[in-house]
Amino acid sequence: MLDETTCDVETTIADKKRAAFEMVVDAMDDAEAEGIERDIVTQAALFAVLTDLVTTWGEVAVADFTEALADRILAGEFTIDRRLQ
Repeated sequence: MLDETTCDVETTIADKKRAAFEMVVDAMDDAEAEGIERDIVTQAALFAVLTDLVTTWGEVAVADFTEALADRILAGEFTIDRRLQ
């Protein structure tokens, strides 16, 4: 029974993360439709995210988090349309 509750909570969190991602992508699309280049929107979004994380968790925690991003990026974790060879 405990496993069912944990699974339900994880599903809810995953659903919320998917919905949040879709909202961010939609906002980026809207900004691009208004004539703001995607590159500019992306940089502004990263700045907003990083400032929010620093406010919430502090500079050291965010620096530690971002330090690990290079390996995660190179591992393909953020590549949506990845071709497997």
